[in-house]
Amino acid sequence: MPFADSDEVRDYIGGVFVDAFADTEVGPKLRATGLVLGFVLSDPDTVLVVDTATGTVGDRASMPAPTATMTMSADIASAYWQGKVSLPLAMGRRQIKVEGSVAALLKLAPLSTKLMPAYVQRLEDDGRHDLLV
Repeated sequence: MPFADSDEVRDYIGGVFVDAFADTEVGPKLRATGLVLGFVLSDPDTVLVVDTATGTVGDRASMPAPTATMTMSADIASAYWQGKVSLPLAMGRRQIKVEGSVAALLKLAPLSTKLMPAYVQRLEDDGRHDLLV
């Protein structure tokens, strides 16, 4: 079963970044990038904007313009945070489309790998085995 609605996508996918900002190792490194990341997700339609400088996650209306925007399905986003999707390969396969600074996104990849186990654990803790890849 996929995500139930956009609120659930915001809770899980947006929650990755909320957790990242709270992490004593990853949070400062993420903030230091100063990037604003946009996510346009489908199935269900959801927009997230992550302002790394301020450590905030919101929607397009309340946030600054993204440095880079990634467009993908919510399922691909979830699989990425489980470590099952390679960003460069998914971009090459057009599963993830990027507008803006691709180089900046690729620099974030090493930080994201530190957050993947916590995302999987949260899915398991919440009984969302249907979202596990």
